[in-house]
Amino acid sequence: MSASPVLSSAAIGRPFIFSPPSSPRSMREKTAQKTAEILAHVGATPKLAAVVPASRLDGRPAPEMVPSGIPQLDWLTGGLARGCLTEICGTASSGRTSVLLFALARATQHGEVCALVDASDAFDPASAAAAGMEMSRLLWVRCGETRGVSRLRPFRAAQRPAAPQSPAENGSDFGRWKSQLGQMLKVTDLLLQSNGFGMIALDLGDVPVESARRIPLTSWFRFRRAVEHTPTALVVLEQQPIAGSCSSVLVKVSGRRAQGAGKKLSAFSSQLSGNSLRHSELPHTELLDQVEITVELLHSRLQNKLEKKPVQSTASFKSRAAWAG
Repeated sequence: MSASPVLSSAAIGRPFIFSPPSSPRSMREKTAQKTAEILAHVGATPKLAAVVPASRLDGRPAPEMVPSGIPQLDWLTGGLARGCLTEICGTASSGRTSVLLFALARATQHGEVCALVDASDAFDPASAAAAGMEMSRLLWVRCGETRGVSRLRPFRAAQRPAAPQSPAENGSDFGRWKSQLGQMLKVTDLLLQSNGFGMIALDLGDVPVESARRIPLTSWFRFRRAVEHTPTALVVLEQQPIAGSCSSVLVKVSGRRAQGAGKKLSAFSSQLSGNSLRHSELPHTELLDQVEITVELLHSRLQNKLEKKPVQSTASFKSRAAWAG
């Protein structure tokens, strides 16, 4: 195939004029002028007066860190962040409750009012008092539909006791946890809206993982947005991580028997020949009175805002039972 030029009679004798390319300096000047015009137009609009370009946005300041009452944990994470959600996960007997009690005790000792939402009614006031917690500054919310109904129901002497319900009427175990978790979500919303607590703790340690994972992610996102601009530290105690990307710090705790801890259980038996008591040890039993707790920092969104980063991601400390002295 051959190509032949096509000439137009209208173009014959007429010179073509090409505009020279703009210099980089003139392009920058035009861009700056156009940007200034757009910003002037936006600033003149009342609804858009607060809009600023991304280049002028200031970075979010680092949150205030408060001590947790455990120096090893503070060295690892910097403390508990105000306006953020912190997750503390661990299995049973891992030391997660000890971490929570130390944190609440430290906050109440410094005059802050704290709230504990107990989803499974597992809080022990005696252990909390032994840890140094000021009980007068703690709001303890015990979740449980049956308990709440029984308190509001008037007592009648002639009333017949209710017949036990069948499994079909009583519902499954998930139905019971669903009701208690629903109460937990509602109470937490109210507490976050009050904006008067230094720390709000959610104890989901005894809630089954299957039930805890059914909490919608939108609820955790709502909690994160509600606590974001407040001086409240939101702490969640759980078996496995459930808040996902809504948590700012995720800590895992694990416990083991400390060296030299534990003692044999003793039994007292009376002699038949007299009233004196004889002390004897039970060789097949042992009472554990001290646990070594290891804390591992799984992830933290605050690491780039902290001045000092820990070299290691784990720390250990010992926790002693209140009755052990």
